Amino acid sequence: MRIADAPSGRITLLEASKIPTRDTWPPLFYPFAADALRAPPESARGLYLGAVPALPIPPALRCGWTLVQGFRPDYLKLRDSGAHVLPAAEGDGYDLALGLAGRHRGENEARLAEAARRVRDGGLIVMAGGRTDGIASLRKRLPENVPVAGHLSKNHGEVFWIYASPKIAEHLAGLDAGRREALPLVEGRFRAAPGMFSHDRVDLGSRLLAGHLPADLAGEAADFCAGWGYLSVRLAEAAPGIGAIDLYEADHASLDAARLNLAGSGKARDFFWQDLAAEPVGRRYDAIVMNPPFHQGRAADPGIGTALIAAASRALKPGGELFMVANRQLPYEETLRRGFSKVWKLAEEAGFKVFRARR
Repeated sequence: MRIADAPSGRITLLEASKIPTRDTWPPLFYPFAADALRAPPESARGLYLGAVPALPIPPALRCGWTLVQGFRPDYLKLRDSGAHVLPAAEGDGYDLALGLAGRHRGENEARLAEAARRVRDGGLIVMAGGRTDGIASLRKRLPENVPVAGHLSKNHGEVFWIYASPKIAEHLAGLDAGRREALPLVEGRFRAAPGMFSHDRVDLGSRLLAGHLPADLAGEAADFCAGWGYLSVRLAEAAPGIGAIDLYEADHASLDAARLNLAGSGKARDFFWQDLAAEPVGRRYDAIVMNPPFHQGRAADPGIGTALIAAASRALKPGGELFMVANRQLPYEETLRRGFSKVWKLAEEAGFKVFRARR
């Protein structure tokens, strides 16, 4: 039995008016407001993959929801709103799943396969994305044995839905596994996946910073905004005197990849899934390496780097040192001078600048 297409139980016009309608919001809930899909009964179990605070579940879809969000700042906002939210999907037998598409083809395919694996036979899967999220190409790439039950366009985006079955789950899982197996190791040694920062190569900024890490560093170190662990590996290799490295990262999947990439280093100590701009660091370090992000979504926000520099200053022992790379145009010099007793610019090339700052 499946959640049938029907005009009854839909989102009311009043409720639909509360759904964000800006061009940047994917039309995830539009089929329920447009009479194309019926709202689930209150007894249903729903899974919302890629849930974001800006696109909450409408009141009409008032079943039991499990939200999945691996980006720590969004996770905290959802948790604080009272939602049941996890960093990664768990369980199966869900009656329906909603999924938001992102900018990476592989991430979208993995999210659809995740939904199909966890929704019961006959359950509903709804995927949506904005015009730059690759949602239309995702739908068109689906093979014939994964039939699309319907699709609509709205707000310069698209939404489509399918009904789950064991065969569809098996086929999508096979496609996702094949895609993962085809992913090359970065530089022949590092594991990463679409959706992570610089998932297919070492970014130039991190490479430049790694080349300026001194060999005489010693004690306990941390990697802020560690991603999938490149700088931690390079720090462990460059400085034999470093006894332990803690990794801090806001993206849950990237931190899982870092665990794999640091497994043989002998120096990785703890892995913290943490929003460094909002959650305090409980340890103090002799050295910190950092390649901070400067985007929130797709909008540039240098304030993120400013907050992370302040967090690094608080987390260093007296005399401890920060090694940081940033895009050349970002004005971090004054922030560094406020938080540190001495600041050096070690390099400025290829659009980046590298700093060393002593607490």
